[in-house]
Amino acid sequence: MSYQALYRAWRPETFSEICGQEAITRTLKRQVMTGHIAHAYLFCGTRGTGKTTAAKVLSRAINCLNPRDGDPCGECEICLALKQESSMDVLEIDAASNNGVDEIRDLREKIKYPPALTRYKVYIIDEVHMLSTGAFNALLKTLEEPPKHAVFILATTEPQRLPATILSRCQRFDFHRISLDVIIERLKVVLAGIGRSASEEALAEIARAAEGAMRDALSLLDVCLSYTDGEVSGQLARDVLGTAGRGAMFEFVDALIDGDAASALGQIDQVMRQGSDPQVFIRDTVAHLRGVMLAGAVADDLEGLLEITPEDAERFVEQSKRIHADALDRMLGLFMKAEPDTKWASRPRTILELAAVRACHPEKEADATVWERLDRVEKLVEQGAVAAPRARARAAAPKAEEKKAEVPTPAPRVTPAEEPPQAYTDVISTLKAENPSIRKPLDAMRFIRFDGNQVVVEFAKKAMMDKMLLERKKKMIQEALSEAFGQPVGIAMNIEGSVQAEKKVSDTARDVINQAYDVFGRENTSIED
Repeated sequence: MSYQALYRAWRPETFSEICGQEAITRTLKRQVMTGHIAHAYLFCGTRGTGKTTAAKVLSRAINCLNPRDGDPCGECEICLALKQESSMDVLEIDAASNNGVDEIRDLREKIKYPPALTRYKVYIIDEVHMLSTGAFNALLKTLEEPPKHAVFILATTEPQRLPATILSRCQRFDFHRISLDVIIERLKVVLAGIGRSASEEALAEIARAAEGAMRDALSLLDVCLSYTDGEVSGQLARDVLGTAGRGAMFEFVDALIDGDAASALGQIDQVMRQGSDPQVFIRDTVAHLRGVMLAGAVADDLEGLLEITPEDAERFVEQSKRIHADALDRMLGLFMKAEPDTKWASRPRTILELAAVRACHPEKEADATVWERLDRVEKLVEQGAVAAPRARARAAAPKAEEKKAEVPTPAPRVTPAEEPPQAYTDVISTLKAENPSIRKPLDAMRFIRFDGNQVVVEFAKKAMMDKMLLERKKKMIQEALSEAFGQPVGIAMNIEGSVQAEKKVSDTARDVINQAYDVFGRENTSIED
């Protein structure tokens, strides 16, 4: 006899053997025991969670001659015939390939005839959402009032695509994803049954990769067992699955948080050499960053939420404390956008490396927030980084005769802070009248001086939000000032005391601050005591 895949060989034969769906199996068993059999059921949920298996068990249970606590006995002639799929009284229809009106009309004609051997004639329609509109309409009346001997069991992964008229005529059961612990326990049962072994680490890797689908877990275990005749180790499972492992992910995300692009690229190179797939690695990174996000929000219940060990939970919490929420959001966005790109890219590893470099250098990203940029500058200060001297264009020394011809540039006119120009006062009044949403921030803005082509204003330290709001309207304000003064006029917005604070910084910090000025612009940077 040819080899049979594990998920087929170990398909549950009774409700009691179905794992992770206790509420559903208990309800169905009670219906079988009491005889309250519905004429139509709808089993919906993600792949590999037991929908088709439950449908097969239910079809045997309601027809079994000697049911045991709602489960089929598996020994009577009907159970044996249905198990061998040799009975014409239970029909399994694939709606993906039989989705036309003609097939449903043929079903309506045949359903009138009573079953030949069993009590109920059962129609299991898998992937029912694939039926056409005409097929649904043809099925509707039969589904609403079928013969007493007929039972419909519809299975689908996309219940939202079913018409409401179909949904309202069925008893709906939602199959949820199976937990990590339940999958691991089932894998242990299967391994014991076939006389093989696997480490706890390997089982955890397989269960995690299955994403709540028992069938996927058994298929992945099947592949791992084919790789070796001995015990399946954690490293073997990672090699087969193409994953990097929990420890490698912690180290990679540590590098991202520290902004260490060299270390992050080194980690990528290491896992790629071990056979990991770039798309799988990106998917694992997104899952890990999600864990960091959840650790910052619900640290107390992290073990149950992520189904991880207490040690891993502590590391997630530690990482969440080292990264700002804005930076985490941007990292998640980068890798979530990169995952589908790798599917079509000729060099998917490059997509992964680009996402890692961009995550490590927020100061070079247009969409990076002020907090990310400031956090990057603080890290440079902590590391003792010294910025390179600011590049300045130096013209060659003019000749003597050229120096004589030079005309001295007049010094810019400075208007005292207590006497703002009338043009400035008129512009502020007009902006308040035309834009009520920025009236309060404009009131918080204090005029300091006018340097000929730039207006300098100041905000109190508690008015930081007003300053940030007006910075978004900066272009509009500058256009209004330029029109009022009859020349291009800019505006510099500072926080109170920034000039005094600037004098107190050390030489090393000043170099880093100058670098920040180059990145953000002097008018967008302020220093507080």
